[in-house]
Amino acid sequence: MDRQSGSQRGETSGRSGTLVVIGNFDGLHRGHRAVLDEAARIANERGLAPVVLTFHPHPAEVLGRKAPPLLTPLARKIALCERAVPGLRVSVAPFDRAFAAQSPRDFAERVLGDLGARVVMVGQNFRFGAQRAGDFAELERLGKELGFETRSHALVGDTSGPWSSTRAREAIARGDLDEAQRILGRWHALSGTVVAGDKRGRTIGFPTANILDAPEALPPLGVYAVLIDRLPPEGAGERGATMLGRGVANLGVRPTVDPTAARPRLEVHVFDRDEDLYGARLRVHLVRHIRPEQRFSGLDALKAQIARDAEEARRALEGITPDPEAGSAWA
Repeated sequence: MDRQSGSQRGETSGRSGTLVVIGNFDGLHRGHRAVLDEAARIANERGLAPVVLTFHPHPAEVLGRKAPPLLTPLARKIALCERAVPGLRVSVAPFDRAFAAQSPRDFAERVLGDLGARVVMVGQNFRFGAQRAGDFAELERLGKELGFETRSHALVGDTSGPWSSTRAREAIARGDLDEAQRILGRWHALSGTVVAGDKRGRTIGFPTANILDAPEALPPLGVYAVLIDRLPPEGAGERGATMLGRGVANLGVRPTVDPTAARPRLEVHVFDRDEDLYGARLRVHLVRHIRPEQRFSGLDALKAQIARDAEEARRALEGITPDPEAGSAWA
């Protein structure tokens, strides 16, 4: 039925049954962390193994609606969930039209039954089954019949409202990285594989690693102070990510050197390193917005501005230390 992370299906580390938390968990923001903390506490009290049930791809993609911009690709989401609760298992249900066509009963019997659910936690607005026919009351009714307890988790937040993926996306879209960090509990990041560039940056003293089509939500085009992690090869998850360094990055269409470009690219200059990163997978944490993207009169003017940008980025990144939960990565 699903792709497993952590313990394999059926394993409950000696515990009888599971506590299953259902949700998309995009961004694994502070509200999500509170839910997982609550789930871990209840699971421990009840002698259950904690499990997150999430879906891939986003249900909206399959059902013909526009999916919201991603905050965290699947591998990143899994890694953050597992980091939040040691021993947590993440179960990824492949969401397709057959999955969407299940009745609420089929979902409860097949999906939750397969996971050994004894307690199921969802939000009060949770809907499930074909045509979103099932609601919290229906899940509760099915639980009484099938042998699992149903709980709803509370929303937590600050004076601006509940922490949510929507709030984080809106903050990123308007370039408010500080607000995004408050919601997410870490810097928003863009990721991808370094592709071959035109090597123009090297000729002006600022070699860059170029990433096209980062899957995450994009902030406004411009120059950013960044922290860079190197990720393991594609398909290897995110364990083993390592810090590459600090740097400055331009997200844009490069109007000075390529006025016809339409797709934005992320050009990352890593401070105090000179190595070929072609083919490497990077995660680039956006720490501070420095300025909007702009067009210059020529390469000399561009070079002078990049030098100023780099100095400002160095100042912005002074004193930042890695998240101790992130192992050998920045965050």
